[in-house]
Amino acid sequence: MKYAFETSHLNKKNLARLEIINSVIEEYQEQGYKLTLRQLYYQLVSRNIIANIDTEYGALSRLLTKGRMGGIVDWDAIEDRTRQPYIPYWVENIPDAINDTVKSYRLNRQEGQENYIEVWCEKDAISNVLKRVTQHYHIHLMVNRGYSSCSAMYDAYNRIVCHVDQRLYILYLGDHDPSGLDMIRDVTERLMRFGLFDIDVRHIAITKEQIEEYNPPPNPAKLSDTRAANYIVEHGNVSWEVDAIRPDVLHQIVTDNIEELVDMDLFNEMIEKEERDKEELTDFVKGYKDKEG
Repeated sequence: MKYAFETSHLNKKNLARLEIINSVIEEYQEQGYKLTLRQLYYQLVSRNIIANIDTEYGALSRLLTKGRMGGIVDWDAIEDRTRQPYIPYWVENIPDAINDTVKSYRLNRQEGQENYIEVWCEKDAISNVLKRVTQHYHIHLMVNRGYSSCSAMYDAYNRIVCHVDQRLYILYLGDHDPSGLDMIRDVTERLMRFGLFDIDVRHIAITKEQIEEYNPPPNPAKLSDTRAANYIVEHGNVSWEVDAIRPDVLHQIVTDNIEELVDMDLFNEMIEKEERDKEELTDFVKGYKDKEG
């Protein structure tokens, strides 16, 4: 939705830039994605529209604000994952409540699987992309926001320890920089401190192979990071953020890695049972409405 709250006084250069921004936004809206500011920034960098420098990021943020306030850019196109309101659930009546149940009705789609899988990511900025996949497969998504906290790791232990009779996997996504790669070690070692020794933490993005294939825009390695020296020896003095991978590509990476570990025949049987159950619930709603007249 485009809605103007103030008159736009942008020059031709900025209006032309907003046309390009809108074309990128529309491309991803057609695929069902909302972009964060950071993801939009990297899409413009990768297309050589702007340079990969902090001043351009700030300029994009200001221009996007003016474009949205002026009714040029869709308000629903960009999401802020860090500032979300919470409101209690409510309905108009009993049929509405039952219809909501039909829409949200889910069985445990991982029931009976040999492998227990969680998807963990370093950044909240990509969580909505990942959530589309993890919700479909009924898999936990853990957003660490950098190095995870002791409380979050303990909560993870309590979830995972219930599945020690299965093979355990964490599919991890994070930046390819000194700290981002070290977080894989950190996750593994901290889970071991809780006694989870037989867990496979797989780094699925962003990897060196993906960098070579998709050519995301690089950043300078953070020299202030205490791990920078060893990183530079192995990878050079550049780094890459996982946000720079296109949302549709991230979606496919996670899907492919999950499906390698899931018995898809068993998974599809659970979905078919869900659909049969939903039909029963729908018939119940119809019967209730007929009874009420």
